[in-house]
Amino acid sequence: MADTRARPRRADAERSIARIVAGARAALSRDPDATVDDIAAAAGVGRMTVYGHFRTRPELVEAALADALRAGEEKLAGVDLEGDPRHVLTRLLGSSWSLVSESNALLSAAEKVLPEGRVRQLHAAAADRVERLIRRGQRDGVFRTDLPITWMVNVIQHVLHGAAEEVRTGRVRERDVPDLVTKTVLSILSG
Repeated sequence: MADTRARPRRADAERSIARIVAGARAALSRDPDATVDDIAAAAGVGRMTVYGHFRTRPELVEAALADALRAGEEKLAGVDLEGDPRHVLTRLLGSSWSLVSESNALLSAAEKVLPEGRVRQLHAAAADRVERLIRRGQRDGVFRTDLPITWMVNVIQHVLHGAAEEVRTGRVRERDVPDLVTKTVLSILSG
C-alpha cells in the first residue's frame, strides 16, 4: 500500500517540478533578475514549494536553462543537415535564431549565477552540431581552414546573442535578423 501512495506523490512532485521549471523559464525570459518569488508566482506555486524542489536560485536557473536547451535540441534535431554546408548552415542559423531570441534573457540569468564553464557545458550538443557542420564545410572546401573551429563556433554564438541584444534595444527589426546573421556568419566562415 505504501508503494501505491508513493507513486502518486512522485507523479505530483514531477508535475510540480515541471510547473516550477516552466515558470522559471517564463519569468527569467522576461527578466533575468527575476526572484524566486517571481518564479513561484509564474509557476502558480508558493515559494516554499519551489525551495522544496530547488535548494537555491542558481539550481533553479540551471534547471530552466537545461529545459530550454532540451526543447531547443528537439527543434534543431529536425533541421535537415544534408546538402551544401552553406545551405545547411542557413537552415540551422534560422532555427537557432528563434531559440536564441526566446531564451536570451534566460541565458543572461544563467551566466550571472552559474559557475564558469557550466553554460558552455550545457550548450555542448548545439556547439557539437555546428562544429561537425564546419568540419564538413572545410572538407568540402567551402569554409575557411585558417581559424580554429572552436573559435568559429564561439563567434557564431556571439553573433546570435548580439543579434538578440540588437533586437532588444530596437536597433534591428526581428524579421531582419535571420538574413543579417546568415550573411555575417557566412562571410566569416567563407573568408
